[in-house]
Amino acid sequence: MLTSAFVYPWDVMGDPAAADRIAALGVRQVTLAAAYHSTRALTPRHPRHRVVTAEYAAALYPPDEKRWQGRELRPHPAGAWAAADDPWATAAAELRAAGLDVHTWVVLAHNSRLGAEHPDTSVVNAYGDRYPWAPCIANPAVRGYLLDLAAEAAVRPGAGGTELESLGWYGLAHLHAHDKLGGVPLGDAAQYLMSLCFCPHCRDGYAGLGADPEELAAAVRTAMAPVWADGSDAAGLPGIERLLGAEKAALTLAWRTGTAGSLQEQAVAAVRGAAGPGFQVLLHADPAAYRCGANAGVRPDRILGHADGLVLPCPGGPAGAAGRAAVLGPVAAHAGPHTVVAANFTVVSGMGGSPGTLAADAAHAAELGATQLRLYHAGLAADADLAAVREALPAG
Repeated sequence: MLTSAFVYPWDVMGDPAAADRIAALGVRQVTLAAAYHSTRALTPRHPRHRVVTAEYAAALYPPDEKRWQGRELRPHPAGAWAAADDPWATAAAELRAAGLDVHTWVVLAHNSRLGAEHPDTSVVNAYGDRYPWAPCIANPAVRGYLLDLAAEAAVRPGAGGTELESLGWYGLAHLHAHDKLGGVPLGDAAQYLMSLCFCPHCRDGYAGLGADPEELAAAVRTAMAPVWADGSDAAGLPGIERLLGAEKAALTLAWRTGTAGSLQEQAVAAVRGAAGPGFQVLLHADPAAYRCGANAGVRPDRILGHADGLVLPCPGGPAGAAGRAAVLGPVAAHAGPHTVVAANFTVVSGMGGSPGTLAADAAHAAELGATQLRLYHAGLAADADLAAVREALPAG
């Protein structure tokens, strides 16, 4: 089973041992960030630094000025933290020299700087609060920006394929600085309601489906009123329907899945148009279509007619068996003979991963229809975690 490890360029650049260390894990491929959101990341083995602070969402390569000239929405080049004019190309060359195939990792609809500089691009909740980290994918200007970014960032010289993350709706959930959102337990369904967008474009979308946008926003606020008092553990589509009502839940889901689905199809087409033959296009996704975030909700029966496959978040350990089945089963049911169904396991113990159970987890994922593995994250993991991965991969 082909295994790929996620890597940042700064994990590799300036560390002469990094590429060989990653290859020694037993992986054949790396998924190397080419466009990424702001982050603060450990580099526990790097000879020059221990913490990298990427201050804003950036292209980790030189954006093409001809493509972006005169455009209001455009990617920003990386700052001093990238330590190279073309961080992706520099790291990719070292990784290829170690015998690894290199694919791009492109984060799309997750960009706090975009929302700060252009507030009208952000998701607006039913209370009128903007989420600057969450570009609204119904906004035509945002869609144009995302499609061009997908094509440019994905198809870097020497890349064999791409993985597109956050290609769909982003919502309330976000690891924000000094986050204080944990005071009221918000279950799966309440998170969905708080992620519904009521910007002018989405209001027009709801109206086009026969709803009064203000009445719909008021219904969301009414549904959330008892949640603010007591919290909620309502989950899944049944939980959303219980809070909002079946008719309104169906209408919001129709608008959001239609909007996300068309963007996903267009992004895949844009990447294929920029790439040569054989270039693989995968999406980080969740088969629950209402999901927001890095693993955007998809309809597998729809998107697998366009993309080469999906990368799916899989919990590790015996307690994660049900979660693995929930994400892999619906995708495997629609997979063709050449569809990539990649099970993505966190192998960083400090981030809740379970590298010690990777062999068993990978075997279970294969039984559920997984054809490949992804390991998050070769640069962030401690030495003991990487040792567990090296031990597990031959058996996996």
